[in-house]
Amino acid sequence: MALLAEKEPLMEISHLKKYYPVKHGLLNRLKGQAPPVVKAVDDVNFTIYRGETLALVGESGCGKSTTGRSLLRLIEPTDGKVLFEGKNILEHSNQVLKKARREMQIVFQDPYASLHPRMTVAEIIAEPLHIHKVGTNAERVKRVESLMETVGLSARMKNRYPHEFSGGQRQRIGIAKALALNPKLVICDEPVSALDVSVQAQVINLFQDLQKEFNLTYLFISHDLSVVKHISDRVGVMYLGKLVEIADTEDLFNRPKHPYTKALLSARPMIHEKDQLERIVLEGELPTPLNPPSGCRFHTRCPFKTEQCSVEEPVIKDIGGGHQLACHLM
Repeated sequence: MALLAEKEPLMEISHLKKYYPVKHGLLNRLKGQAPPVVKAVDDVNFTIYRGETLALVGESGCGKSTTGRSLLRLIEPTDGKVLFEGKNILEHSNQVLKKARREMQIVFQDPYASLHPRMTVAEIIAEPLHIHKVGTNAERVKRVESLMETVGLSARMKNRYPHEFSGGQRQRIGIAKALALNPKLVICDEPVSALDVSVQAQVINLFQDLQKEFNLTYLFISHDLSVVKHISDRVGVMYLGKLVEIADTEDLFNRPKHPYTKALLSARPMIHEKDQLERIVLEGELPTPLNPPSGCRFHTRCPFKTEQCSVEEPVIKDIGGGHQLACHLM
């Protein structure tokens, strides 16, 4: 991958936060106290460069999907800036945001739940074209047929309904819909985790082919490290709403720096026993985003923690070669 200084930023995320107030339960009824909040995403900063695939990984509940959806304002962020081609989309009115969303699309995790069961494939793929008033009816039909062929589906299937397709085919329909408006950025929210392993490879290869053909930029959210290693240029590791490490894929997989990243990589299954890292079993208290630990959020489970880790929150910094790390040990 080219040096980051030579890459053009497409989206710049600064101090992104998403807090969910707890509206029910005993804690919310205590007088004189502000309602508690779940800090799903807490002060996250990163840049997505044009033409790259940046992956976000981490265990369930770390905030990676919330981050992705917040960037498109499918979930309204609590605070922060999201600059898309230099303009803060969090300040856009609904009308301006609608226009901006032509450039940004998403592929969801569940290919069946994300497709309207009473709409034909042609209607589903053409829906963005209707919303944004793109083309005539005849042009939309041609566009739908072209997109179906592009993602590996026969245009003769355009009048069928989602339940008539397999999981992999339904995900291809979702991808075709995301491509309808020729976006620059596609956020892929665990797009292969609901698919059979035999189908996953086909869809991953499709994503790579489409990226080359349409010059797409991906934010690829996943918990599958094998998929991430195959498809991504850079990887960001999230833990409890925070980014703890970002690096080129090869650098991160071969030379992880953060103790959490090392533990995460050691847990992935390997085909050859010689390639398996020594398993790091995390112990200690499993924290909650409702009441995150002080200092470094990982210190309650970190085998290398110091006194500083429990009182001072580490700031993510570049430690050389574009490798960013939030850890007092480095």
